[in-house]
Amino acid sequence: MKIPDIKILNEVDPRLHKVSKEVTFPLSEEKIKLIHDCLDYLELSQNEEIAKKYDLRAGMGLSFCQIGILERIFVVSEDNQDGTFGRYVVINPKMISHSEEEIFVGEGEGCLSVERPVEGIVPRYARIKVKAYNEYGEEYIIRVREDIAVAFQHEMDHLDGILFVDKIDPKNPYKNRDNMREI
Repeated sequence: MKIPDIKILNEVDPRLHKVSKEVTFPLSEEKIKLIHDCLDYLELSQNEEIAKKYDLRAGMGLSFCQIGILERIFVVSEDNQDGTFGRYVVINPKMISHSEEEIFVGEGEGCLSVERPVEGIVPRYARIKVKAYNEYGEEYIIRVREDIAVAFQHEMDHLDGILFVDKIDPKNPYKNRDNMREI
């Protein structure tokens, strides 16, 4: 499979700190192709052999603002550990409910736009329910939990111009750790 030509912005790019605009439907064929290219890119980046050969950083989510398009679109690709991937296309998402329980990624969150090690944790809801649209304009409601809930929240932050590093307290990067569950 050919690596899609996806150029990911670095955290210093001011576009990453802008709020993305709502999307109107129908999407163009080019935009639908770009959505699928982003998913393919993520899946290839999660393959160790391909990632090493093509110098790709592994990622499971990508927001359109990270490729310079300020529209409320993101994709998440979850490795099912059996050679298949769960693919999520999320357009104009709205969180409609969340758990009280908070979690954090023990090894720390990462981001394809942040190319440096970052110490600290980001509190996230353990479970969320989101209303969104797919690439064909079909509305759906999805419940996600644990690592996929973290990925959705991370990408939804991108749509609002927020990077995960913005959510880490620089004076106390592990603040409130004991009030959350590590995943």
